[in-house]
Amino acid sequence: MPTYRLDRTVFKAQTAAEAANHSSYYKKLSWQERLRIAFYLNSIAYDYPQNTSPRMDKTTFKARARNI
Repeated sequence: MPTYRLDRTVFKAQTAAEAANHSSYYKKLSWQERLRIAFYLNSIAYDYPQNTSPRMDKTTFKARARNI
């Protein structure tokens, strides 16, 4: 299973004023459109195909009872 790491070189840094200008645009979109944009940005940041998000490796985690 491939390991996906955050590529910090993909996005550019913005000032607080520039980021505030973008928020007014995104607030006008529906929650479905904002969710679609979030999926797209995650696929760019972690370098995986947009329509095929990575699956969680369930062998890493185990369910067990806690001893209290």
